[in-house]
Amino acid sequence: MNRFSPDHHLKFLLGAALLLPTTPAFAAETAVDAEGEEAATAAAVAASAASYDGAEIIVSARRRDESAQDVPIALSVVGAAQLEQTGNYTLTQIQQIVPSLQVFSFNPRNTNINIRGLGSNVALTNDGLENGVGFYVDNVYFGRVGQSQFDLVDLQQIEVLRGPQGTLFGKNTTSGAINISSRKPSFDPEFSGEASVGDYGYYQLRASASGALVDDLLAVRVSGSVTERRGFLYNDTQNERAQDYSNWSVRGQLLFTPTADLEVRIIGDFARQKQNHVLNIFAGYFGTYENGAAIPNSFAERAARFPGYSFPTIDPFARRGEADSHYQSNMDGYGVSGQVDWDIGSVKLTSITAYRWWDWNPANDGDSTSLPVITKAQQANRQRQFSQEIRLASDSDGPIDYVAGAYYFWQVIRGKGASAYGPAAALWNRPATSPLPLAAWEAALDGFEANSTSDPRTRSYALFGQLDWKFTDRLTLTAGLRYTHEKKSGSFTQVHVAGIDLSTLPALLAAQAAGIRAQFNPVTSYSTGFTDNSLSGLATLSWQFSDDALAYATYSRGNKSGGLNLTNLPAGLRPEDVAAVAPEKVDSYELGIKSEWFDKKVTLNVAGYWTEIRDYQTAITEQVQNSVNVRQYIANIPGVRSRGVEGDLSFAPSERASFYASVAYADTTYSDYPNAPQAPERLNISGIQDLTGEQLPGVPKFTYTLGGDVSAPLGNLGGRDLSLYAHADYSHRSSFNTSSSNSIYADVPAYGIANARIGFRTDDGLFDLSIWARNLFDKDYFQTLSPAVTGIVTSLIGEPRTIGATLRTKI
Repeated sequence: MNRFSPDHHLKFLLGAALLLPTTPAFAAETAVDAEGEEAATAAAVAASAASYDGAEIIVSARRRDESAQDVPIALSVVGAAQLEQTGNYTLTQIQQIVPSLQVFSFNPRNTNINIRGLGSNVALTNDGLENGVGFYVDNVYFGRVGQSQFDLVDLQQIEVLRGPQGTLFGKNTTSGAINISSRKPSFDPEFSGEASVGDYGYYQLRASASGALVDDLLAVRVSGSVTERRGFLYNDTQNERAQDYSNWSVRGQLLFTPTADLEVRIIGDFARQKQNHVLNIFAGYFGTYENGAAIPNSFAERAARFPGYSFPTIDPFARRGEADSHYQSNMDGYGVSGQVDWDIGSVKLTSITAYRWWDWNPANDGDSTSLPVITKAQQANRQRQFSQEIRLASDSDGPIDYVAGAYYFWQVIRGKGASAYGPAAALWNRPATSPLPLAAWEAALDGFEANSTSDPRTRSYALFGQLDWKFTDRLTLTAGLRYTHEKKSGSFTQVHVAGIDLSTLPALLAAQAAGIRAQFNPVTSYSTGFTDNSLSGLATLSWQFSDDALAYATYSRGNKSGGLNLTNLPAGLRPEDVAAVAPEKVDSYELGIKSEWFDKKVTLNVAGYWTEIRDYQTAITEQVQNSVNVRQYIANIPGVRSRGVEGDLSFAPSERASFYASVAYADTTYSDYPNAPQAPERLNISGIQDLTGEQLPGVPKFTYTLGGDVSAPLGNLGGRDLSLYAHADYSHRSSFNTSSSNSIYADVPAYGIANARIGFRTDDGLFDLSIWARNLFDKDYFQTLSPAVTGIVTSLIGEPRTIGATLRTKI
């Protein structure tokens, strides 16, 4: 079934409109201007953005432009050229070429981003908690991780910084930062565009055009992309495809340069994404506990209560599901920002003002079966944020360089949750041993719906600064400090909005039904908040021990914001005791060497790190006093440790050949976690387990990436040099677990993904035609595995092999 989103034609027209600048008049004008000095400079910058072609890589990780090899920070750079060569335009795809970055997603709101194994936790799906990895686009911090899941448009480069950040970046983060820069407007006319088609009904249009509105005063840039693809999954109950993808993004920029010392850049963007997803796929089943005892009220036992229902076939890579309720993952993200850069003699003043919106509109089938059990299980969001950053940076050749700044961040997330139950919910959930009659369960759950609202609010103020003191031409001390004052507050309310009116029932039956509803979705309302002051910083000693080699040692202290437990708290817990979650504190130690060899044809960078986190935010489980029952909620545990090594190697033997290899080893474990939630296969022993020493979820211990590009001349085409080129890359991840309980049924096996592209192009970029394959060898792999207490295991499946062709042009 070839089904596209309702605004499919609008998106196609948008993409076509973006290609309009290819008219002959524009092409002729650009052909002349392309010989100018500024166009040549732009081409050089584009070339330098590639992170393994032998050219110098310029980064802004320290808020000034400098060579990546001169920066005493462990970072990976993905340039515009490499993005084109790999066809990676989403953060999930980009992780395949940055081994220390791990991204996996249950849906955009429930996305986990880790650097060196730290940043997100599968237990932390809560609007009142933050991520430990900062995500920045054009110097603007994005407050919710879901905002990172749109297609990335018209990029200059992506910098992945590892380790605590905060003395130079707006928001304080404990694990690292992803710093994305888009292309700036140009005063010379320029245009780039591409069109791709592939199997599964895939097509993508991308384009960007720039030029002067007023010569040397006002320039404009307009960019956009449209992506459509049919689903990889099939729903046997609804007889339609699922896991389709629809994304369109538009970005407009103005660059105002009234003087040589003053530059103003205004950016506005809008993105919309629609997915007929999440459709969970059954991946396994265990009907007994680890010790062989039968699981009571298991999935098989529940399924047997419905004569017309067949136990699902466990064949996950058939890519077929059976959910009967509506599901979707739809979202809009949009915002506006303004950046002012003013050179004032020996210093540069920068001001960045931004306001952003994120609207998240999900729907979920909570039981994944064709039975009407849980018909709604979702949390919609309306997120709004405002940020203001002011920086002063030195601009001199003296022995001391510095950056000092102030940062303000405000955010509110208005959440609306919905849990609803269908006519099969009572029989499905009622244990055979329940003392309550089926009539009470039916009265409680048939047609019952509870809605919740939450509104976590954040106000954060910070002062930060960093100084580089060059003792000699080769020895430099870097010191940074940050003070943050943060206030968070919020409320949570849950009410019953639908279901049988219990006042019409006999008193005993009504009381029994009310008790069941209270177990599933109790009526509750509470408010909470806290204020926190924190100090963080770093000290780095770097030594340029040869012209092509830099060694550095760093100690850094970071803080991750505290959070609010704005959710359904377990019975017996007082909000004033557990609703606020304390901040995390991080101590990180790092040693690294950056080096270039053989006339800069080989680049080898190596780093080793040891990170200790105190008051780590995760789920804890505790036994209810004087009972056998347990309760689970988000809180702090004593500690987590992450240690490992990373290496990046690139080799560019000639202008027509370049190769790279990156490897990361991350031993990221709980250093003290005695009250972790128990795995489903051991729940008959205890509701609590000790996970001290175990690897954190979502973190493979060993990852590596290999890749390369080669080209060869083919002759001339219309007076232009023509080349044949090829690209290939391979990314491997060792096994990892995707449950907070470390269940053996959530162990995702190791896998590797290969991608390839081959094509021919004119050397000036006017014509470029290629064919490509993603997941070239059609590897079957899981993204997540989720075992339930009933013994059923659901999964999210990795994408199958896709093939297609791309036509590009640049003028």
